[in-house]
Amino acid sequence: MSPSSTPVRASRPTGEGRVERATRLTAGAIVAIAVGGAVAAASIGLGAGMVAIARKIVTPARKRSDDVTIHGAELDGSTGVVTLRSTPDTRLVGDYSFWFDRGRGHARLGAIVSDDGRRITRVVTDVTGGDLATARSGRVGGWLYTSPADAGFETVDVIVTTPLGGAPAWLVPAEGGLEGPWMIGVHGRGVTRAETIRSLPVFHRASYTSLLVSYRNDGEAPRSVDGRYGLGDTEWEDVEGALAYAVDHGATSIVLMGWSMGGATVLQVVTRARLREFVAGVVLESPVVDWRTTLRFQGAEMRVPGVVQELVMRLLQSPRLSRVSGRATPIDFDRLDFARRADALDVPILLLHSDDDGFVPSTASHALAEARPDLVTFEVFDTARHTKLWNYDPERFDRVIADWLARLRPATVRRGRSGRP
Repeated sequence: MSPSSTPVRASRPTGEGRVERATRLTAGAIVAIAVGGAVAAASIGLGAGMVAIARKIVTPARKRSDDVTIHGAELDGSTGVVTLRSTPDTRLVGDYSFWFDRGRGHARLGAIVSDDGRRITRVVTDVTGGDLATARSGRVGGWLYTSPADAGFETVDVIVTTPLGGAPAWLVPAEGGLEGPWMIGVHGRGVTRAETIRSLPVFHRASYTSLLVSYRNDGEAPRSVDGRYGLGDTEWEDVEGALAYAVDHGATSIVLMGWSMGGATVLQVVTRARLREFVAGVVLESPVVDWRTTLRFQGAEMRVPGVVQELVMRLLQSPRLSRVSGRATPIDFDRLDFARRADALDVPILLLHSDDDGFVPSTASHALAEARPDLVTFEVFDTARHTKLWNYDPERFDRVIADWLARLRPATVRRGRSGRP
């Protein structure tokens, strides 16, 4: 019996049948290696695997796993030392957050005391919640502070109007007031606006008002109807709401700063938002400049065959098939690829990326910098991992941004076209 005459297909659920048909059309060479019932079994297995991967890409994880073993802690109150499994992240110099007890406990880690390659002992500078002495596992986080107040900043809780409703944000006014330049901080995938607090000191010293925002499906802002990430292809609309808030409250010029997926999001803002004329420049920290490059890298790390990776991306981009991932609409990977769409950009960009990122490869950032040397200033790190550049070298991080801001010209806004005063 030939693959096309297999009777099993008619009895499959609709979504599974669609995935299997797309798989056979795109990967005929794989299907051709089997016959009869083996084709049906292979197609079902491949289709189910593709759906599972696609769902993982676009589904927000409500809980992050504790992936670092705790071998013991010696504490005097909220300070002391902790011994952890030695990993690329636990070995990074600098100050970091350490979450334990499934996110219910939090400590701040400082200097490295010892490291034998298997176990590493670090200074604990503060325990802000939970019992680290009894914890058995945790995870390292780059964002050191849980609120701007933790970092010593006077903060106002505000609500930004988005297409889905009101989204909470932190407003940190400049010393001279709200009239003047603003920074809008946009966090990455799977975290919250607290990730962006590390950018406050350098922008505050440069007399910028800062607005650190939430966006759909991050656990703080309103949920979209499908509850799925758009990888920047939909989240930009919420950041456009932040642009409107800034303009309405005194912003004369705006710098967007995006971290990881937040980088992909702000690149959509500067090419699609109605108020993009107020944007004077963009700072990108460990950004996703091209999702295909990132997903291929992550797929290879998980040992997902290359042909399956390509099929998953085709699925997510297909108007018919993307719904099996849970998304209401497809994702346009071409529109999200600024290594190829570099000509669409027209604002200065400061790119900060570490070549050992380990999660979002820096290759697309290099490609963007090479394509637009007239717009892009690229500061390459080599040991800082993903979104931990400030933690690894805060002096360099702040200096590079401060120097770039000093050279940045305010946005030239044609008043009236946007309808804003």
